[in-house]
Amino acid sequence: MKFEADFEYRTGIGTDIHRLVEGRRLILGGVNIPYTMGLLAHSDGDVVLHAVIDALLGAMCMGDIGELFPDTDPHYENADSRNLLSFVRELMDSEKWEIVNLDLIIKAESPKLSKYKPQIKRSVADVAGMNFANVNVKAKTNEGLGAVGRSEAIEAMAMVLLRRRLKRGL
Repeated sequence: MKFEADFEYRTGIGTDIHRLVEGRRLILGGVNIPYTMGLLAHSDGDVVLHAVIDALLGAMCMGDIGELFPDTDPHYENADSRNLLSFVRELMDSEKWEIVNLDLIIKAESPKLSKYKPQIKRSVADVAGMNFANVNVKAKTNEGLGAVGRSEAIEAMAMVLLRRRLKRGL
């Protein structure tokens, strides 16, 4: 007996890191985090959503965030990353992909992010158009090591599992 799967599955990994600077808002996962500094970037600098976008694009074999939204294009200057993720969701929908689950790690020495994890989880689930229960958010420090450990930067990593129903013969 031949087994035929009903779904195709793909994984994707995304990472992003930005330098902390004064005079910018800190936005993580679409959530405004009260802090004295924000992330330096061409867009809003939301490393969480940038990592999610890269993970989704990777799983769909569609390149990376820099190819789709280049920092040389003035159209994306100060862009809201929620809008960028919404565009990627439209690409996913057109290709019939759906997110099974999404696992996120945010690395920041400061500010402490544990109390913001539920808000970030809700925001990411809403923008990604997925079930809240299928998003996981972890906040880690870098134990004083590197740019993150010196509170010079914030980094995010995302891993996603996508699936789409396979078309069977007519």
